[in-house]
Amino acid sequence: MIQTLENIKYKDSKNFFLIAGPCAIESEDLAMEIAERVVQLTDQFNIPYIFKGSFKKANRSRVDSFTGIGDIKALEILKKVGAKFNIPTTTDIHEIEHAALAAQYVDVLQIPAFLVRQTDLLMAAAQTQKAITLKKGQFLSPESMKFAVDKIKESGNSRVAIIERGNSFGYTDLVVDFRGIPIMRQYAPAILDVTHSLQQPNQSSGVTGGKPELIETIAKAGIAVGADGIFIETHPEPAKAKSDGANMLRLDLLEGLLERLTRVREAIL
Repeated sequence: MIQTLENIKYKDSKNFFLIAGPCAIESEDLAMEIAERVVQLTDQFNIPYIFKGSFKKANRSRVDSFTGIGDIKALEILKKVGAKFNIPTTTDIHEIEHAALAAQYVDVLQIPAFLVRQTDLLMAAAQTQKAITLKKGQFLSPESMKFAVDKIKESGNSRVAIIERGNSFGYTDLVVDFRGIPIMRQYAPAILDVTHSLQQPNQSSGVTGGKPELIETIAKAGIAVGADGIFIETHPEPAKAKSDGANMLRLDLLEGLLERLTRVREAIL
C-alpha cells in the first residue's frame, strides 16, 4: 500500500512507516502544529509518514461526547495539511456515503474496527480507488481479516493494509496478541495501532481510559515482530484533547520514541 502513495517520502528507506496525528481534527492551527512537528521528525529519521485525523467521531460512548467541528470544515483542514507539507493524509469513515466524500480530500480511507465486517462500507471505500486501511475488529481473530482484505481486492482495489488494535478479553481492557502481526502480513501489510491498543474502553464514567505509559513497550514489540507500520495518536496536551486523550502520546515525547523504534527496526533487518 505504502508504495502506491505518490506523495510519501522515504519509500526506500527500509524503515517502518508512520501514521500519526490527533484523534480528531479540532482546529486548523492544531492540525498544522502537529503535522509540522511530525514531518520534522520523520524527515530526521527517514520514516514514510501519513498524517491522520478523524473528520468525524461517530463511535462515542455518550451522546454529549465531541464528534467534530463540521464534516466539510474538518476535511478541508486535512486537505490543507496534505497540500502544505506535501504528505498523504488519512481519515476514518463510518457510512457508505462518507467514502466518496472523504476520498475528495484525503489519500487513504480508514475503516474503523467496529465496522470492518460491513461489506457495503468496504466495497464503497474500495470503489474510490483510494488506499484503504482496515482496523482489525476487537472481536476478530487475525485469520478473519483475510476476508475483509478479500472484499477490498474483489471490489477491484489492491491498495489495502490491516491495522492491529488489540482484542477485548475483558470488559474494560484490550490485549495485543503479537502473533497476529505475522499472520495478517500474509494477507496485506500489517500496521500496529499502538495508542488504541492501550485504550480502556467502557469505563463507568462513559469516558474511555488508557495506559499511555506503555506506548513504548507496545511499539517496540510491534516493530520487533515485523509490523510494517506504526499508528500513533499524538497531541501537544493530551489532557485537553477532545477525543481519546487518555491514551495519546504527548507530542514532545515522539522524537525519543521514533529514535528508539528506528534502532529496533535496524536491529531486525
